Amino acid sequence: MSITAEQAKADEVIRGLTDPSTWEQLARLDKDLKDAATDLGRVQARYLTDCYYQLQDFRIASAAQVRSAEDEPNRVLSWFFAQMQVLENDIKRALKEFSSSYATGQWMQSICGIGPVISAGMLAQLDIRDCKTVSRWWRFAGLDPTVKWEKKSKRPWNAKLKVLCWKLGESFIKVQNKKNDYYGKIFRTRKDYEIDRNESGGNSETAARILTEKNWDKTTDAFKHYSEGHLPPAQINARARRYAVKMFLSHLHHAMFVDMYGKEPPVPYSFEQLEGDHRHFVALPNWPFESKGGKPLSDLYAE
Repeated sequence: MSITAEQAKADEVIRGLTDPSTWEQLARLDKDLKDAATDLGRVQARYLTDCYYQLQDFRIASAAQVRSAEDEPNRVLSWFFAQMQVLENDIKRALKEFSSSYATGQWMQSICGIGPVISAGMLAQLDIRDCKTVSRWWRFAGLDPTVKWEKKSKRPWNAKLKVLCWKLGESFIKVQNKKNDYYGKIFRTRKDYEIDRNESGGNSETAARILTEKNWDKTTDAFKHYSEGHLPPAQINARARRYAVKMFLSHLHHAMFVDMYGKEPPVPYSFEQLEGDHRHFVALPNWPFESKGGKPLSDLYAE
């Protein structure tokens, strides 16, 4: 009997949750959650961030099963769903304590659209000590479109960081209409620019190249857009989202460099202005930031 994609995803998550090392990490949250969380290291924070999103996926799948089992005994399913919610919330609380215990984590959480899980994930995944410029982080996060994953070669980016950046971009999109939003408005401005450029033929060469890269189903909307010399709407949206995330990462690099070394980075990244070809430095939001007792990054790296 074949299984659905949803069931396969649930099975994958269960395998991760039944791994002994998973529960060894989660057991640390049972006793004095707040103190334990502030003492987490980068490895544990990376693990819990990944576990949080696995639990979230499984909770959503469980909720769907509970709803579909209205005419069947579903007390066990309902109980299991509730336990997933509790554990998910506990991990989120732990990651909030971890992120908030560092000055840079506090700065990230001061930004609309960035919560405890994403800020903790960024602290855990990114290391300012081996990164003089933000371009290296962009490649590490899979945000450099010039970098291709060739067959039979090692993936040239960190898959989990790439997913985290995608979630960050989606969060910026969701908050773009809020008064205190910053990066969502950058996304919106960039998307308007990308739409105008696309409609005026600015992507015609790219569209022509993409048409030659594989055998296209000529009935698809994507083929229609490429044939007309345009990129599909999904790609325009992705470009604008990537632009907003890259700008945030450049700002995070700046903030982490100041935190670690007590001075401005030697070459702050400058973004191109939409109305011209020249470039300029885009100031960080909520900066300079006054930390409320947050630890320096040197403490995080001293684990």
